Amino acid sequence: MSIQNLAILGATGAIGCNTLEVVALHPDRYRIFALTAHGNVARLREQCQRFQPHFAVVGSEAAAVELRIGLTSATEVLWGPEALEAMARHPDVDVVMAAIVGAAGLASTLAAALAGKRILLANKEALVIAGAILMDAIKTSGAVLLPVDSEHNAVFQSLPREQSAGLHALGVKKITLTASGGPFLNRPLSDLALVTADEACKHPNWVMGRKISVDSATMMNKGLELIEACWLFNAAPAQIDIVIHPQSIIHSMVAYADGSVIAQLGCPDMRTPIAHALAYPERIESGVPALDLAAVGSLHFKALDSTRFPCVTLARRAISEGGTAPAILNAANEIAVAAFLGGELRFDQIPRVIEAVMDAVFVEEGATLAAVLAADAHSRIIARSVIEGVGR
Repeated sequence: MSIQNLAILGATGAIGCNTLEVVALHPDRYRIFALTAHGNVARLREQCQRFQPHFAVVGSEAAAVELRIGLTSATEVLWGPEALEAMARHPDVDVVMAAIVGAAGLASTLAAALAGKRILLANKEALVIAGAILMDAIKTSGAVLLPVDSEHNAVFQSLPREQSAGLHALGVKKITLTASGGPFLNRPLSDLALVTADEACKHPNWVMGRKISVDSATMMNKGLELIEACWLFNAAPAQIDIVIHPQSIIHSMVAYADGSVIAQLGCPDMRTPIAHALAYPERIESGVPALDLAAVGSLHFKALDSTRFPCVTLARRAISEGGTAPAILNAANEIAVAAFLGGELRFDQIPRVIEAVMDAVFVEEGATLAAVLAADAHSRIIARSVIEGVGR
């Protein structure tokens, strides 16, 4: 068994750190070739000192100068988006963990796809805003795309290994994505205007970055996952349901024509889907404790409340409209969440800003890369203007 060279794009985030934990358990299987981060120099330096990658990439020249302090000559420090894409398509890289948050991860993920890499996809926004483009690149180059999001990885595990025939031919009736409901599942709707950024970032089950934690609280993460699932599994939006499952033990499930429902269960720990994607089709140790169902006792479910979580409805609208609509949705959400985290916007105003941007920006039917990037840029400008008009 040859050692695989791994590039982790977004190494200092939750997914990147968890990936390194799994890799550390298997030094005979994986070698860290490149680590990238935008600006978290301190954490990236620690990672480089431990794993000694050939390359480290940061977002700016100033960050690169700072990072070089304390590193040996074994690690070459680069900076900028071109260097990031170069790592994604480097001929010595076998596996790319695409874990950069938001639309910022699209270019490097697309570079990895065009280079025919094995891509472990944790950056859901790349598929959300440019699904057709990314899937076409994968098909053309022969790249392998494996989902790392716990929900999509669960669906992947619950489907037959050969999935190219399509859901209907596999006898699949429906895919159900589970959602914890986040920290405000039972909070009175009248109180949502008062929640703080710190409260929104305290997920009851998962340890995640601040942006995705807010997405979980608004349930936009589930809306984005719905769009992503349509591309990953060639599914129509009507074939995908969402159910609230507060314990996050069942990560998603697939219902078949014969009445069978196959689900993937496990402790809420991202090391499980990371280890699955890293070793697929083999299984390796992840460091996650075994699930004790007797200790869990019981599993609970409830229907999605669209009044409490309007972002899911907005995501269904975007995938139904097609074209550049998902890019508009995602850009508006990224700006609105950043404004909330920065104290410019109330929590309950996030979906209002997104809807206002979707109403204001024209949807291009043909989602070329140029059209997607233009829609993304324009939507961010409109979102800022909406936020300035809303105020607090």
